[in-house]
Amino acid sequence: MTGRTEWPGDSPDSSRAEKELSPQDPAERARAICLRLLTGNPRTRKQLADALRKREIPDEVAEEVLSRFEDVGLIDDAAFAGAWVESRHHGRGLARRALARELRTKGVEPALIQEAVEQLDSDKEEATARELVARKLRATRGLDRDRRLRRLAGMLARKGYPEGMALRVVRQALEAEGEDTDGLDESF
Repeated sequence: MTGRTEWPGDSPDSSRAEKELSPQDPAERARAICLRLLTGNPRTRKQLADALRKREIPDEVAEEVLSRFEDVGLIDDAAFAGAWVESRHHGRGLARRALARELRTKGVEPALIQEAVEQLDSDKEEATARELVARKLRATRGLDRDRRLRRLAGMLARKGYPEGMALRVVRQALEAEGEDTDGLDESF
């Protein structure tokens, strides 16, 4: 039995544990906060910096702790961006444009974003668009051709696919089903 009373909801990584750390040692608090956040999911440097700022860790202490975490490899925005692109492209079917937008919101530097999204070549991106359309195509059967086109192309647009590619992929899928696609270029 330990000398400490456990209360429901208490856990060693709770914010209560952060508050129990010596308020005179903000560096130790910053390390504890970063380690707790990195335990659940990988994070970018900016996400961790924002969390430290929110918890009123002085900027110079936060910078020192974050730099040390980078030095030892606990923070790696390039690896984060690469893994994010791989995961979100395969899991959600997102295109380069949508992936870049998400990485920008996470605070990843533009050069690292560019490098990460270049992992997806146009052929791979188009193949994923075809898979997405093939999965959704059955749900649009029974609708008129223009409504099907709008729904399928809209789905691809929301996932960040360029308009030209989206229309081409949808048109080819509709043609493969025997749908008449004459005049589609003029109407959209």
